[in-house]
Amino acid sequence: MDHTTIERVPEVRNHWWWRPGWREGRHYYACHLSFEDQPELHSLVDRYQEALKTFPVLDLIPRPWLHLTMQGIGFTDEISNEMVEKIEDAVRSELRRTTPPVVTFHRPVIVPEAIYLPAVPATQIQELRAACRTAITTAQAIEPDSRPYRPHVSVAYVNTESATEHIAQALDMIDADPVEVTLSHVSLMVFHRDRRMYEWTKAIHIPIGSPRLPHRAIHYL
Repeated sequence: MDHTTIERVPEVRNHWWWRPGWREGRHYYACHLSFEDQPELHSLVDRYQEALKTFPVLDLIPRPWLHLTMQGIGFTDEISNEMVEKIEDAVRSELRRTTPPVVTFHRPVIVPEAIYLPAVPATQIQELRAACRTAITTAQAIEPDSRPYRPHVSVAYVNTESATEHIAQALDMIDADPVEVTLSHVSLMVFHRDRRMYEWTKAIHIPIGSPRLPHRAIHYL
């Protein structure tokens, strides 16, 4: 068993407070990574979620909504369809020149509002995010972002204040092997957070590197 101490904060807090601009019924455009085609990552998440299912302070993330946050774009009621098409074209062009990242997920981390699996090495996702930001900037000005960025896939969100010692102990009991993932596409998605979960109603898969996927939109809800 891997007895590596779980990296954690001593206490967690509710993730579902309404951030500026958000309200029930409002949807948002973003370029994130989704994992419909990654069964080994699904299995790893399942292992950790099995250990977490008895904690009512956690909202476990179902497989369809697993994602890696990269770059927000804006609310759907503030961006025209023409601008979205322009952004999509710019992202497609930029990602053709980008190498598909290969990253590893293994041990979870407990942060103030979630439990997540870091992507290692972070640099490959950081470079992919930079490519998406460059593409979006060519179509629509976006604010500089100087905040620290640690790419990760969340396993659960926190819904109330709690200590983390018992959560960490439960996670530490899981003996799981690392999972290596090759990232094949970025999802240009429309999502909401009305039901205490990030759920997308549309996702356009944009290939990373040489095109391997058909140009299609996937509708979820």
